[in-house]
Amino acid sequence: MLNVYEQVDQNKRRSAIIIAGFIAFVVGFVWLVGRILGSSQELIVFAAIFSLLSSAGSYFWGDRLILTLSRAKPASKEEYFDFYTAAENLAIAAQIPTPKLYVIESPAMNAFATGRDPKHAVVCATSGLLEKLDKSELEAVIAHEISHIVNYDIRLMTIVAVLVGMVTLVSDWLLRLGRVSARSDEEERSANPVVLAVGLMMLILAPIIAKLIQLAISRRREFLADASAAKLTRQPQALIRALEKLANYNQPLLQANPATAHLYIINPFGGAKRGLRRFASLFSTHPPIEERIEKLKMML
Repeated sequence: MLNVYEQVDQNKRRSAIIIAGFIAFVVGFVWLVGRILGSSQELIVFAAIFSLLSSAGSYFWGDRLILTLSRAKPASKEEYFDFYTAAENLAIAAQIPTPKLYVIESPAMNAFATGRDPKHAVVCATSGLLEKLDKSELEAVIAHEISHIVNYDIRLMTIVAVLVGMVTLVSDWLLRLGRVSARSDEEERSANPVVLAVGLMMLILAPIIAKLIQLAISRRREFLADASAAKLTRQPQALIRALEKLANYNQPLLQANPATAHLYIINPFGGAKRGLRRFASLFSTHPPIEERIEKLKMML
């Protein structure tokens, strides 16, 4: 049975393997497409630069956009005293500045963290979560979100989103270019049918594979944040109770959207059902709650 520290170390190793594999996949994809469509290497470079530049704005101002999309408002200390004290105490324990706190007016129970680093971080919770959890359960959930900040998950997922966007953009542009080339140079196209078939298959499948790896990273970071929260509070049982309440209540959050779903502590659209088939779970932003609870019980 793994203790809290061993669980954290194991999750870090698994996350590092997935992230390294993702970076290798992106590099390999760009290299392979460049070899297959040698004359289009300049377009690949341009698409990559354009994707990175267009993502720079989301890196620096993405938290504001997310809060706006979520219709979140700043949390006042007078109205949400327990929220403030839990965040302040946990930030001190984690040795980071206290994040800015926001609230979404909704009966749904959920929370998320965003920002680019511990100095520019935000923790947001729904009013339903703040009302329905007791102090130790609320502290456990906030510890989970602060763990995302301490572990730099908020930055990592931004970088991963940029890489996925780059793969999607390059694939889309080269598919469009391929249709133009097919009309203008059909003889050259027919001369290399195998090469072009491989290239076309890569262009179609690469965005899907990249998205699946992004979801795998998101799910793995949830396990790491759970273990880190248990390490921070020394109370895995409190997080277990909180996750059980979240699973049992399971009300969709109307303010959420697919672009921000991976940020929340549980799937804001209702989450994974018990007995979810493993194939379907590949397309989920979160691991099943029962699996997360089982991991936490191993730390007791």
